[in-house]
Amino acid sequence: MWVVTVFEQHSFRIFEYTNQSEAKKALAHFSKNARLSYVA
Repeated sequence: MWVVTVFEQHSFRIFEYTNQSEAKKALAHFSKNARLSYVA
């Protein structure tokens, strides 16, 4: 599972994706305060 974590001022949001290409597309829509991770 691929996870995009978006960090905001006082919180964070997590989005889960089943494949890497979907996760990378989503990551491109966020500002530089986001991270892409793989969870086995």
